[in-house]
Amino acid sequence: MIIESKRIGCLDGLRGLAALWVLLGHSLQLTGWHLPILSSPDLGVDLFIMLSGFLMVFHYRLRESANPWEKPSTWFGFWLKRFFRIAPLYYVMLCIALLLGPQLYASRMVIDTFLSHGPQLPERYLDGSLRNLLIHASFLFGLHPAYAFRTPLPDWSLGLEMQFYAVFPLAMLLLRKARWLPGAALIALGGFVVAKAVQAAHIDFPMPSFLPLKMHVFLCGMLIANGLFVTPRQTVMNGLLAVMLVMIPIGGDMTSTKVAVRLLLVVGFFVLVHYHLLPGLVGKLGDRVSSLMGNHFCHWLGELSFGVYLIHLLLLQPLAAFVITHFGAEISAPARFAIVVAALLPLAYALAYLGFTRIEGPGQTLGRKVLEIIRRRRLKPA
Repeated sequence: MIIESKRIGCLDGLRGLAALWVLLGHSLQLTGWHLPILSSPDLGVDLFIMLSGFLMVFHYRLRESANPWEKPSTWFGFWLKRFFRIAPLYYVMLCIALLLGPQLYASRMVIDTFLSHGPQLPERYLDGSLRNLLIHASFLFGLHPAYAFRTPLPDWSLGLEMQFYAVFPLAMLLLRKARWLPGAALIALGGFVVAKAVQAAHIDFPMPSFLPLKMHVFLCGMLIANGLFVTPRQTVMNGLLAVMLVMIPIGGDMTSTKVAVRLLLVVGFFVLVHYHLLPGLVGKLGDRVSSLMGNHFCHWLGELSFGVYLIHLLLLQPLAAFVITHFGAEISAPARFAIVVAALLPLAYALAYLGFTRIEGPGQTLGRKVLEIIRRRRLKPA
């Protein structure tokens, strides 16, 4: 199937749900209430990773005739756009997080003491050094175990994302040359070998911020996206390979429950995108859910997802510490969770909206202007 639309509606809803999952998962963890699956924000991050892989391939396939990857200018344009998509809001939140580090650390100590959690590493909150700022501003922190989890933000995944952007053009050239199924298997195998070699060398990442630990998850989204541009039989084969790749035992908690949820995420994502290939009730249900997740409300959930993801922990920890300090064990864990989330949701989404309209949007506009200036200078005759 060659797709005609330039927009897949369900992606907005999926992005919004992934951000909400991370927010609720962290809220559950920091208020002491456990709900199966929802208490695992790392699964929400895995959904984000699949969506990222999907979007990169989807937009590449739409533009490959106009912007071929054989041209270095295409690579440069791709990297510049992705930088201006992530960096503006991230840089603002990074500075705020480092400035508020001592206060956030005090809040986290109140939470961890009350819930009998192991203490946080102080440097995650208290390292306001220029070196820490610069390695995060360069997005190289995900490659260094000591810096991969060294700010109060959940930014380890941003370092991972930037590594994916760095290798994406090379990966696409390989997939085109080797064909998609063997090429994807080869890339996943390479990531697995490198990840195991790093583990054998006793290099331990506190979070899976090193690309080989999560490349197979990116590939799941990439394969589902590629299915939109090939025959139905090839689409199904892409989906089957994605199901196999998501079970590779690296890059996170591999308990049976987590593996089962990741499988469901891949299958559900495939159904929402390729419902037209599925028979009977499954296809009809996929169509309806996909349409619902592309409505106006879900569109805005998706647009605000990056801001919510970045901002929520800076609000959540003081809120949880406040509730614990004033109510303690006098109220139940579900009540603590309800109070914290009731305060957190409007604050997080309001600030995310401000970030989207005042920082993210203008940042992307600036990126397009910079790229256009560079293109004009290259085309200008000597």
